[in-house]
Amino acid sequence: MSRTLAVLRPEPGNAATAARAEAAGYAVLRLPLFAVVPLDWQVPDVRDHDGLVLTSANSVRMAGAALASLAPLPVIAVGEQTATAARAAGLTVMATGNSDATGLAVLLAEHCVSRALHLGGRDRTSVDGVTRAIAVYASEPRAVAPADLARLAGSVALLHSARAATRLGVLLDSAGLARADVAVGAFSAAIADAVGSGWRAVAVAGSPSDAALFAAIDALGR
Repeated sequence: MSRTLAVLRPEPGNAATAARAEAAGYAVLRLPLFAVVPLDWQVPDVRDHDGLVLTSANSVRMAGAALASLAPLPVIAVGEQTATAARAAGLTVMATGNSDATGLAVLLAEHCVSRALHLGGRDRTSVDGVTRAIAVYASEPRAVAPADLARLAGSVALLHSARAATRLGVLLDSAGLARADVAVGAFSAAIADAVGSGWRAVAVAGSPSDAALFAAIDALGR
């Protein structure tokens, strides 16, 4: 297929999504807008909590060896990619969402988790039902040259976070590049809301996975 997907998420997720896109037959433009870096954090007393909320696989990758201390807590993951990372780290996944933070709050209530701990990014989305949130990583903006931004024309920009959605618009507007030349594929409805208006088209994944995102993009037609 001739459609070009621009993968904007930071590494190592960028490479993983790019590989999935190429395997599905898309042309790929890799242009990460952020770089993920670990943060120092203190492990809380596991007895204070009855569940562990993970809203990104980066939480697993960046938490480091200290994450093993939280293994007694059942995990509620935002989507299957995050759940897979949690299992690979030796954690037990109790429930996996298929939407966003709102869906996670529903899962917490359904599984009677009332004292959840949330490990996430410094600019994480809040989740109802969480009693403590700890930042274990940060996504730092990367410099992007105007010439690289210009390469987005005619592509579908993949947006895996609300911060990426907001920054993409700011970067294009600042460079004087038309939003109408770029379509976007959003990982969730909340991300689609964050990206604003003026784009050639907007596709929204039905669940938080690259496969669902690709399906939504294909539904746009050519």
